[in-house]
Amino acid sequence: MAAAAGPARLVRCGQKDELYRAGLRSGAGTALRGLAGARPWLAWRREVELLSDVAYFVLTTLSGYQTLGEEYVNIIQVDPSKKKVPSFLRRALFISLHTLVPYCLEKALLHLQHELQVEAEESRSPENPPALGFPSRSFIRSWIRKQVGQLSEQQKKRACQVVDVLKQSIPLLHRLHLAVFYIQGTFYHLSKRVTGISYLHFGGLQGEDQSIRSSYKFLGIISLFHLLLTIGVQMYSFKQKQRARQEWRLHRNLTHQKSRSKEAAAGRQSRCTLCLEERRHSTATPCGHLFCWECITAWCSTRAECPLCREKFHPQKLIYLRHYQM
Repeated sequence: MAAAAGPARLVRCGQKDELYRAGLRSGAGTALRGLAGARPWLAWRREVELLSDVAYFVLTTLSGYQTLGEEYVNIIQVDPSKKKVPSFLRRALFISLHTLVPYCLEKALLHLQHELQVEAEESRSPENPPALGFPSRSFIRSWIRKQVGQLSEQQKKRACQVVDVLKQSIPLLHRLHLAVFYIQGTFYHLSKRVTGISYLHFGGLQGEDQSIRSSYKFLGIISLFHLLLTIGVQMYSFKQKQRARQEWRLHRNLTHQKSRSKEAAAGRQSRCTLCLEERRHSTATPCGHLFCWECITAWCSTRAECPLCREKFHPQKLIYLRHYQM
């Protein structure tokens, strides 16, 4: 007698498969480190893990066999009709979505964010050492660098914000899918939901899975509530950061303009002893000496003492003189 596999069996199956995949990745990494050394292993580690995962699923799922986790809980894969095993193309699509797509997406976002942030520095030093790893890495990075170079400054800022949103949204998407799985108890992996691959359980006590479903549904509701709370907190934090940045830019420009006009009228200049230029955003140390905010904070990042009298103090003791007129 066959019945739909319950969430408890799917979770045990996924944990067992992850255990064997971790062992395979560890063994492949150890072999590479022993043959080629630590440096190539560090450069190729992510690719070795990818190849290990692909090999695991090719030798099991793509070949038409059960994975070790599926064999452990006695379940088999079926297509949406629940009457036959998934086709070869469906299984190949599942392996691609489960292993290759997350790797490519992670690398693309990482390279794109890197190019958006350090393009100015790389333009000053165009001769950079080639990246280790697959030969396609340099081609992908060159293509991304070319596309980023065609963007305007405003478009680069927008693209950087989009990349940040995507990097934060992907983990939230996985958490949402996991909460839905706890409630429905059907698809444990997002790749199986997309390809429509579910499981049937043969033999054993069918009522055992049914009795646990209520507990998983309650866990899913709690997970969904926690996810909504996390999204709300992140959105509020993002808005507060944007508002703080706008207020700081406005205050910085206004303060600088007022200080320049008043000092020009008075015929005197207040100079910072660190940069030897006109002091901006005057900041006082506990000992009473004045410096630019940028200068003294940069100084305190390496030495927690006054540059003039060498008095020790914590950087938290700096006082930003918001309404200082001198």
